[in-house]
Amino acid sequence: MKYNGLVDIGVNLTHRRFDEDRAAAIERAAAAGVTSMILTGVSLEESRAAVAMAAEHPDAMRATVGVHPHHADEWSEDSVPLLEALSEAPAAAAIGETGLDYFRDFSPRPVQRHAFAAQLELAARLGCPAFLHQRDAEADFLAIMKEYRPHVPAAVLHCFTGDQALLEGCLELDLHIGVTGWVTDQRRGGALRECLPNIPDGRLMIETDAPFLLPRGLPAKPANRRNEPAFLPHVLEAVARLRGGDPDALGRMTASTSRKFFGLPQ
Repeated sequence: MKYNGLVDIGVNLTHRRFDEDRAAAIERAAAAGVTSMILTGVSLEESRAAVAMAAEHPDAMRATVGVHPHHADEWSEDSVPLLEALSEAPAAAAIGETGLDYFRDFSPRPVQRHAFAAQLELAARLGCPAFLHQRDAEADFLAIMKEYRPHVPAAVLHCFTGDQALLEGCLELDLHIGVTGWVTDQRRGGALRECLPNIPDGRLMIETDAPFLLPRGLPAKPANRRNEPAFLPHVLEAVARLRGGDPDALGRMTASTSRKFFGLPQ
């Protein structure tokens, strides 16, 4: 099936793995019906690059600006004003990627929690949506979000990999949910696959998280094993199967939700 107007809400397009064919990857995505992307900022350097790249495609791209928990040990008193300046760019659409990651623990957990809270405070003060990350840190994540969510206008937990209990906790906080190719992994993605039908229509978004999380079951697996936004239709179709719906209708619905959330042209 040919799709049009799909929105990929999580693309690490500034990642070095796209250095050799970034323009071609954008063209392949458009040919696959992915006409809009949200570029993910995971550090101050990558956030600057994401904003600059999105500014070159104002009708099709927006960027998030933030410090991922993997990079939380880079957080300093200068990070808030630097992120605030980046957020003022027309291409900037959300604060993040921010959150907690107790699976990798690349940064000490207290440092992760401090950087997370500081970015939520910034999002609240600026009236910006938040682009969130959580892995193996459910209790602390929900506790921090419960404190700040009333003051943040909107928030999406990107790359949701949790179970029904986490989903219910997120929905109680009125979070949007981003689903990646993790849903195609029957072994690791079992909990997600089970609770996927319970995500309300207006809260669901789809994404690739490219170049990471290459979906399983692609008709032709790329030789470099790199994920890219052109594979978003494969994620869409897997989500539609598990929800028992029409992929074209689901694509239109998730695109509309994503465009409204990130301020993309409808």
